Amino acid sequence: MEIITSRSNPKIKMARALQQRKNRQEARLFLAEGIRHVGEALEAGARFEGVYFTPERLKSSFGLSLVERAAAAGIPVYAVTPEVFEAIGEKENPQGILAVLHKNDPKLDDFGVGNFPWGVAVIAPQDPGNVGAVLRTIDAVGASGLILLDGGVDAYHPSAVRASMGALFWLPVIQADFEVFRNWAGAGGYAVYGSSARAEVDYRQAIPYRRPCILLLGSEREGLNDEQRRACNEIVSLPMHGRASSLNLAVAAGVLLYAMREEIT
Repeated sequence: MEIITSRSNPKIKMARALQQRKNRQEARLFLAEGIRHVGEALEAGARFEGVYFTPERLKSSFGLSLVERAAAAGIPVYAVTPEVFEAIGEKENPQGILAVLHKNDPKLDDFGVGNFPWGVAVIAPQDPGNVGAVLRTIDAVGASGLILLDGGVDAYHPSAVRASMGALFWLPVIQADFEVFRNWAGAGGYAVYGSSARAEVDYRQAIPYRRPCILLLGSEREGLNDEQRRACNEIVSLPMHGRASSLNLAVAAGVLLYAMREEIT
Protein backbone atom coordinates (compact mmCIF):
# COMPACT_ATOMS: atom_id res chain seq x y z
CA MET A 1 0.00 0.00 0.00
CA GLU A 2 1.37 3.38 -1.00
CA ILE A 3 1.93 5.78 1.90
CA ILE A 4 0.73 9.38 1.61
CA THR A 5 3.63 11.66 2.54
CA SER A 6 2.33 15.12 1.61
CA ARG A 7 -0.07 17.34 3.53
CA SER A 8 -1.03 18.82 0.16
CA ASN A 9 -2.57 15.56 -0.98
CA PRO A 10 -6.27 16.28 -1.83
CA LYS A 11 -7.52 13.57 0.54
CA ILE A 12 -5.47 15.02 3.39
CA LYS A 13 -6.59 18.56 2.67
CA MET A 14 -10.22 17.40 2.72
CA ALA A 15 -9.79 15.62 6.03
CA ARG A 16 -7.95 18.58 7.59
CA ALA A 17 -10.76 20.91 6.52
CA LEU A 18 -13.22 18.91 8.62
CA GLN A 19 -11.74 20.39 11.78
CA GLN A 20 -13.84 23.47 10.94
CA ARG A 21 -17.60 23.47 11.49
CA LYS A 22 -18.52 25.18 8.23
CA ASN A 23 -16.59 22.56 6.27
CA ARG A 24 -18.28 19.73 8.16
CA GLN A 25 -21.65 21.25 7.38
CA GLU A 26 -20.91 21.77 3.70
CA ALA A 27 -19.39 18.33 3.14
CA ARG A 28 -21.73 16.56 5.60
CA LEU A 29 -18.67 14.70 6.86
CA PHE A 30 -16.85 14.56 10.19
CA LEU A 31 -13.80 13.04 11.86
CA ALA A 32 -13.65 10.26 14.42
CA GLU A 33 -10.20 9.64 15.85
CA GLY A 34 -8.90 6.71 17.86
CA ILE A 35 -9.22 2.95 17.98
CA ARG A 36 -12.40 2.85 20.05
CA HIS A 37 -14.23 5.39 17.94
CA VAL A 38 -13.35 3.79 14.62
CA GLY A 39 -14.29 0.40 16.04
CA GLU A 40 -17.65 1.64 17.31
CA ALA A 41 -18.38 3.27 13.96
CA LEU A 42 -17.70 -0.03 12.18
CA GLU A 43 -19.87 -1.96 14.62
CA ALA A 44 -22.71 0.54 14.24
CA GLY A 45 -22.63 0.35 10.46
CA ALA A 46 -21.78 4.03 10.05
CA ARG A 47 -21.18 5.34 6.53
CA PHE A 48 -17.43 5.75 5.98
CA GLU A 49 -15.77 8.06 3.51
CA GLY A 50 -12.37 6.63 4.41
CA VAL A 51 -9.99 5.38 7.09
CA TYR A 52 -6.54 6.90 7.63
CA PHE A 53 -3.79 5.22 9.62
CA THR A 54 -0.08 5.56 10.18
CA PRO A 55 1.80 2.23 10.40
CA GLU A 56 4.48 3.76 12.63
CA ARG A 57 1.92 4.58 15.34
CA LEU A 58 -0.79 1.95 14.96
CA LYS A 59 0.70 -1.07 16.73
CA SER A 60 -2.37 -2.48 18.47
CA SER A 61 -3.49 -5.79 17.00
CA PHE A 62 -7.11 -4.70 17.42
CA GLY A 63 -6.38 -1.39 15.70
CA LEU A 64 -4.73 -3.17 12.79
CA SER A 65 -7.69 -5.52 12.56
CA LEU A 66 -9.95 -2.49 12.14
CA VAL A 67 -7.92 -1.44 9.11
CA GLU A 68 -8.34 -4.93 7.67
CA ARG A 69 -12.07 -4.97 8.40
CA ALA A 70 -12.54 -1.58 6.77
CA ALA A 71 -10.65 -2.64 3.65
CA ALA A 72 -12.60 -5.92 3.46
CA ALA A 73 -15.83 -3.93 3.65
CA GLY A 74 -14.80 -1.86 0.65
CA ILE A 75 -14.02 1.27 2.66
CA PRO A 76 -11.10 3.27 1.20
CA VAL A 77 -8.06 2.94 3.48
CA TYR A 78 -5.10 5.33 3.34
CA ALA A 79 -1.70 4.81 4.95
CA VAL A 80 -0.02 8.10 5.90
CA THR A 81 3.19 9.21 7.57
CA PRO A 82 3.08 10.31 11.23
CA GLU A 83 3.59 13.94 10.18
CA VAL A 84 0.64 13.80 7.79
CA PHE A 85 -1.51 12.06 10.40
CA GLU A 86 -0.79 14.79 12.95
CA ALA A 87 -2.01 17.36 10.44
CA ILE A 88 -5.42 15.66 10.29
CA GLY A 89 -6.09 14.76 13.90
CA GLU A 90 -6.38 16.80 17.07
CA LYS A 91 -5.48 14.42 19.87
CA GLU A 92 -2.19 14.47 21.70
CA ASN A 93 -0.42 11.10 21.63
CA PRO A 94 -2.53 9.86 18.71
CA GLN A 95 -3.25 6.14 18.39
CA GLY A 96 -2.63 6.30 14.67
CA ILE A 97 -6.09 5.74 13.20
CA LEU A 98 -9.04 7.96 12.32
CA ALA A 99 -12.05 7.86 10.06
CA VAL A 100 -13.91 10.33 7.90
CA LEU A 101 -17.61 9.57 8.27
CA HIS A 102 -20.88 10.78 6.81
CA LYS A 103 -23.09 12.81 9.13
CA ASN A 104 -26.62 11.70 9.87
CA ASP A 105 -29.42 14.23 9.64
CA PRO A 106 -32.38 12.79 11.56
CA LYS A 107 -35.57 14.83 11.66
CA LEU A 108 -37.73 15.21 14.76
CA ASP A 109 -40.83 14.14 12.84
CA ASP A 110 -39.15 10.77 12.21
CA PHE A 111 -39.38 9.99 15.94
CA GLY A 112 -42.19 9.31 18.34
CA VAL A 113 -43.27 7.14 21.23
CA GLY A 114 -42.40 3.94 19.38
CA ASN A 115 -38.75 4.72 18.67
CA PHE A 116 -38.04 7.58 21.11
CA PRO A 117 -39.82 6.80 24.41
CA TRP A 118 -37.53 8.98 26.53
CA GLY A 119 -34.58 11.22 25.92
CA VAL A 120 -32.91 14.55 26.55
CA ALA A 121 -33.35 17.98 24.96
CA VAL A 122 -30.78 20.74 25.56
CA ILE A 123 -31.19 24.40 24.75
CA ALA A 124 -28.32 25.82 22.67
CA PRO A 125 -25.37 24.03 24.36
CA GLN A 126 -22.02 25.76 23.93
CA ASP A 127 -19.47 23.17 25.07
CA PRO A 128 -18.90 20.26 22.64
CA GLY A 129 -17.43 18.12 25.40
CA ASN A 130 -20.66 18.49 27.37
CA VAL A 131 -22.72 17.40 24.37
CA GLY A 132 -20.62 14.27 23.96
CA ALA A 133 -20.74 13.49 27.67
CA VAL A 134 -24.53 13.91 27.80
CA LEU A 135 -24.88 11.57 24.84
CA ARG A 136 -22.66 9.02 26.57
CA THR A 137 -24.88 9.18 29.67
CA ILE A 138 -28.03 8.84 27.56
CA ASP A 139 -26.55 5.62 26.24
CA ALA A 140 -25.60 4.45 29.74
CA VAL A 141 -29.14 4.82 31.14
CA GLY A 142 -30.77 3.26 28.08
CA ALA A 143 -32.55 6.40 26.89
CA SER A 144 -33.39 7.06 23.26
CA GLY A 145 -31.34 10.01 22.04
CA LEU A 146 -30.52 13.71 22.21
CA ILE A 147 -32.39 16.72 20.83
CA LEU A 148 -30.38 19.93 20.41
CA LEU A 149 -32.65 22.97 20.41
CA ASP A 150 -32.11 26.44 18.98
CA GLY A 151 -28.61 25.92 17.63
CA GLY A 152 -25.54 25.76 19.80
CA VAL A 153 -22.43 23.71 19.31
CA ASP A 154 -21.99 21.13 16.56
CA ALA A 155 -22.53 17.59 17.85
CA TYR A 156 -19.93 16.44 15.32
CA HIS A 157 -17.18 18.68 16.70
CA PRO A 158 -14.13 16.46 17.34
CA SER A 159 -14.39 17.08 21.10
CA ALA A 160 -18.05 16.04 21.11
CA VAL A 161 -17.31 12.92 19.09
CA ARG A 162 -14.47 12.02 21.44
CA ALA A 163 -16.49 12.64 24.63
CA SER A 164 -19.39 10.52 23.38
CA MET A 165 -17.12 7.44 23.45
CA GLY A 166 -18.92 5.95 20.48
CA ALA A 167 -22.50 6.70 21.59
CA LEU A 168 -22.81 9.15 18.69
CA PHE A 169 -22.80 6.22 16.26
CA TRP A 170 -25.66 4.41 17.98
CA LEU A 171 -28.06 7.13 19.08
CA PRO A 172 -29.86 9.87 17.12
CA VAL A 173 -28.83 13.49 17.63
CA ILE A 174 -31.63 15.70 16.33
CA GLN A 175 -31.53 19.44 15.64
CA ALA A 176 -34.78 21.39 16.04
CA ASP A 177 -36.22 24.77 16.97
CA PHE A 178 -37.80 24.99 20.40
CA GLU A 179 -41.26 25.77 19.04
CA VAL A 180 -41.12 22.74 16.75
CA PHE A 181 -40.02 20.61 19.70
CA ARG A 182 -42.82 21.89 21.93
CA ASN A 183 -45.45 21.08 19.32
CA TRP A 184 -43.92 17.65 18.69
CA ALA A 185 -43.83 16.83 22.41
CA GLY A 186 -47.42 17.95 22.89
CA ALA A 187 -48.71 16.00 19.91
CA GLY A 188 -46.86 12.88 21.06
CA GLY A 189 -48.13 13.05 24.63
CA TYR A 190 -44.66 13.50 26.08
CA ALA A 191 -44.18 14.63 29.66
CA VAL A 192 -41.44 17.27 29.76
CA TYR A 193 -39.35 17.46 32.92
CA GLY A 194 -37.21 20.55 33.29
CA SER A 195 -34.42 21.50 35.65
CA SER A 196 -33.98 24.91 37.25
CA ALA A 197 -32.20 26.29 40.28
CA ARG A 198 -35.39 28.23 41.03
CA ALA A 199 -37.61 25.15 41.16
CA GLU A 200 -39.23 24.30 44.49
CA VAL A 201 -39.31 20.53 43.93
CA ASP A 202 -36.11 18.69 44.83
CA TYR A 203 -35.27 16.08 42.19
CA ARG A 204 -35.18 13.43 44.95
CA GLN A 205 -38.81 13.98 45.92
CA ALA A 206 -41.35 11.42 44.79
CA ILE A 207 -42.14 12.52 41.25
CA PRO A 208 -44.21 10.19 39.07
CA TYR A 209 -41.92 10.23 36.06
CA ARG A 210 -43.76 8.58 33.21
CA ARG A 211 -43.04 7.62 29.64
CA PRO A 212 -42.97 9.00 27.07
CA CYS A 213 -40.88 11.80 28.50
CA ILE A 214 -38.12 14.29 27.81
CA LEU A 215 -35.60 15.79 30.22
CA LEU A 216 -35.28 19.45 29.17
CA LEU A 217 -32.08 21.25 30.16
CA GLY A 218 -31.57 24.97 29.69
CA SER A 219 -28.59 26.79 28.26
CA GLU A 220 -25.37 26.55 30.22
CA ARG A 221 -25.39 30.28 30.97
CA GLU A 222 -29.05 31.21 31.34
CA GLY A 223 -30.91 28.02 32.17
CA LEU A 224 -34.55 27.74 31.12
CA ASN A 225 -36.34 30.96 30.23
CA ASP A 226 -40.00 31.58 31.09
CA GLU A 227 -41.31 30.20 27.80
CA GLN A 228 -39.30 27.03 28.17
CA ARG A 229 -40.41 26.61 31.78
CA ARG A 230 -44.04 26.85 30.72
CA ALA A 231 -43.48 23.95 28.34
CA CYS A 232 -42.57 21.66 31.25
CA ASN A 233 -44.97 19.41 33.12
CA GLU A 234 -42.68 19.50 36.15
CA ILE A 235 -39.52 21.39 37.04
CA VAL A 236 -37.05 20.04 39.57
CA SER A 237 -33.98 21.47 41.24
CA LEU A 238 -30.60 20.06 42.15
CA PRO A 239 -29.68 21.28 45.66
CA MET A 240 -26.51 23.36 45.86
CA HIS A 241 -24.76 23.33 49.24
CA GLY A 242 -21.59 25.23 48.39
CA ARG A 243 -20.79 28.51 46.70
CA ALA A 244 -21.43 27.25 43.17
CA SER A 245 -24.77 28.35 41.73
CA SER A 246 -25.12 25.51 39.24
CA LEU A 247 -23.66 22.21 38.10
CA ASN A 248 -21.91 21.47 34.84
CA LEU A 249 -24.47 20.55 32.18
CA ALA A 250 -23.21 17.01 31.70
CA VAL A 251 -23.06 16.36 35.46
CA ALA A 252 -26.60 17.67 35.96
CA ALA A 253 -27.85 15.52 33.10
CA GLY A 254 -26.22 12.45 34.62
CA VAL A 255 -27.75 12.98 38.06
CA LEU A 256 -31.22 13.63 36.69
CA LEU A 257 -31.20 10.84 34.13
CA TYR A 258 -30.30 8.22 36.71
CA ALA A 259 -32.99 9.56 39.04
CA MET A 260 -35.50 9.31 36.22
CA ARG A 261 -34.36 5.82 35.31
CA GLU A 262 -35.06 4.62 38.86
CA GLU A 263 -38.55 6.09 38.96
CA ILE A 264 -39.79 6.05 35.40
CA THR A 265 -42.90 3.98 34.68
